[in-house]
Amino acid sequence: MLKAKFIALYYAFKIMTCSCNSEVSMGFVNLRAESKIEKLGKLPEIIDESSGLALLHNGNILTHNDDGEPALFEIETSGKLISKKIINGTQNTDWEDLTTDPENNIYIGNFGNNFQNRKDLRIFKYNPSNSTESITFRYADQSQFPAPIKNFDCEAFFWHNGELHLFTKSWEKKNPISKHYSLPDKAGEYTLRLQEDLPIQQPVTAADISPNGKFYALLTYGKILFFEVKNDEINFKYPLGCIKTRRKQTEALTFISDKEILFSNEQGDLYKVTFDLP
Repeated sequence: MLKAKFIALYYAFKIMTCSCNSEVSMGFVNLRAESKIEKLGKLPEIIDESSGLALLHNGNILTHNDDGEPALFEIETSGKLISKKIINGTQNTDWEDLTTDPENNIYIGNFGNNFQNRKDLRIFKYNPSNSTESITFRYADQSQFPAPIKNFDCEAFFWHNGELHLFTKSWEKKNPISKHYSLPDKAGEYTLRLQEDLPIQQPVTAADISPNGKFYALLTYGKILFFEVKNDEINFKYPLGCIKTRRKQTEALTFISDKEILFSNEQGDLYKVTFDLP
């Protein structure tokens, strides 16, 4: 209990004192003057720890809790609850993020791995026709359970051109990184090879790609980082911009347009950030 409180205080301090200075030295542009954050509302009490957000075709938002009932909640952008749907045939061990594809499939990342010891990592592929498939995976570069170097937690992914791109969350205090993996969006069992990693000072907690597919965003405790997509390839090579959020423990993010993002925090607050990229 004391260790958990210490960790919470440690990250709270990092959130309050964070800036985009280190990211500027890596090639990001500080978007302080080109962005605006406004609070839209509060999530209903039934959503007590929103851990993923996804935009639906009707303009509403899908979200979920990170454990407990295997349920998806449809909400308005104000946070008002519209409906709740139990996803049969799934378990909410540690749901951490959501993404969708053009065929209306919903992908649920049951891959939270705080203790670095899970051997049942999976993504549920749910179709509104009520069919659910399972995509299971392991990290090729993890051989110990729990891993002594704590870089195998994941809370962030998105769909792009038939693939799911995953970005890990580091629990290391020294030399933290985010690792990038990808896998097909089809049911099956996969071994994921590390594609690349990037030193990121704050833990990565969500990800999404812009509607036009030209850039993507990673949410961290305290910041949003943007990367350009060139030649339709997802990687860390082309940093674009950094927005300092400092809205407590931010856990979920989704684009609602090419210039607007919604994000939420563990305290149940829902925000919109508007921005212009360089």
